[in-house]
Amino acid sequence: AIRYLSKRRQERIRFVGDLLRQEDFDLVLLQEVWSERDYSDLKVKLGACYPFSHYFRSGVIGSGLCVFSRFPILDTLLYQYSLNGYPYMLQHGDWFCGKSVGLVIIKISGIIFNIYVTHLHAEYCREKDAYLPHRLVQAWELAQFIRHTSKAADVVLLGGDLNMHPEDVGIRLLRGWTGLQDAFAEAAHFEGCEDGCTLVPNNCFTDKSELLPFPLGIRIDYILYKAISSFMIKCEELKTTTGAAPGMDVPFSDHEAVMATLHIQRQGQAAGATLATGEPMLADVVTEARTEVGVGLQAAQQQRYSSGRMALLALLLLLLQAMAALGVLAGLDAGQPFPKLSFCLLAFLAIGILLLATGLHLFHTMEVKMLHSTEEQMRMVLQMLQEHP
Repeated sequence: AIRYLSKRRQERIRFVGDLLRQEDFDLVLLQEVWSERDYSDLKVKLGACYPFSHYFRSGVIGSGLCVFSRFPILDTLLYQYSLNGYPYMLQHGDWFCGKSVGLVIIKISGIIFNIYVTHLHAEYCREKDAYLPHRLVQAWELAQFIRHTSKAADVVLLGGDLNMHPEDVGIRLLRGWTGLQDAFAEAAHFEGCEDGCTLVPNNCFTDKSELLPFPLGIRIDYILYKAISSFMIKCEELKTTTGAAPGMDVPFSDHEAVMATLHIQRQGQAAGATLATGEPMLADVVTEARTEVGVGLQAAQQQRYSSGRMALLALLLLLLQAMAALGVLAGLDAGQPFPKLSFCLLAFLAIGILLLATGLHLFHTMEVKMLHSTEEQMRMVLQMLQEHP
């Protein structure tokens, strides 16, 4: 993850390119490549090792998602999440990215791979996580997108920055509903940061205050996988980078990279085809997620009400000013001087508040609809799970 305005960005992009060319992976999934020029530079540099690539475009500044592959890309698809934070939270900026999930389909030795790359909304504050409902909606839509697009695949791989701890409800919902396995938990051999952490305090690009409760760091970047048809997949080795690039004084990114070696072989019986392989207590997980989405729905309804009331008050103020102006034109001011400057300033202020409040009301109205829709989907799934345990 290399942010568009990060320090020494171009130098670090070069480090990333050198690492990828040296390691010679079969597949590379990147997030937060906001600059298409950076993607183009990587594409030129890596062309010999990874002749096939795709950049996913969305939002105002782009999804930041791209894929490099040694094997031909047969098809691509992008799904942009319906909720992605708030446009007025400029200091966070997630809304402008158009957070999405990208799908590329490749074929290796007759095996169809559905490869998903994504980046979910950041947490920012774990104690008061205002974005939890949005991130849960994203996790739910990601799970639904994978379920509905992977039916023809033999193997499913998901990689990306999910911005959730392994025990968080969003991860449990995603894994339970899709049956995906965690490469870190399943790896036969692991090498790298302790506990597989990918956001660590000793990284010079990391906000140390966010990691005070977690002295070792946190694991929020994942490689998840499962076999759909008559194949078996297991993780033979998982590694993370550990700090600065070799011979350099800066790391590749604010996150440590995750690298997995997967072994896939054909077997006689279908694997990973049922929900039971994912999460045995899936109904409890869906109930927990639905409760959090319901909390977000109530907050969104309150924000919609507040912005609507503000817009109404601004409209009433404009109507009062219009009546006052009509009174002056009708000669009802009894010869008193009319304060034109104050009147105009107040009118501009009221118009500004009206436009802002109306925009917020429309935004929160859409937010309410999306949260309500997700809650309703979860209710139907929960009903299905309870009727057919």
